[in-house]
Amino acid sequence: MLSDILPKLQTVLERKTFDGSLKFDCGDDGVIILADGTATDIDQDTDCTLKMSPDNVVKLLAGELKPISALAMGKIKISGNPAIAMKLADLLKN
Repeated sequence: MLSDILPKLQTVLERKTFDGSLKFDCGDDGVIILADGTATDIDQDTDCTLKMSPDNVVKLLAGELKPISALAMGKIKISGNPAIAMKLADLLKN
């Protein structure tokens, strides 16, 4: 599931810039890292980490899950610099 997301994120990163580094941590299902203009599944330290299920990553990136609501409902846990997470909304806008 996460491997399907990587090419889509890479396409977005080719059109838009994303300052900082962000990790979607899906536990045993893996990670997605946005850093240095690329999307990868190779784990590394990042400025901000979003812990969530793979299903919620898909919903978030599709605009079906609102970040603030997800955070309030405990579907997302943020660690590190939350300002980096806020930049994700700008990256995902069409």
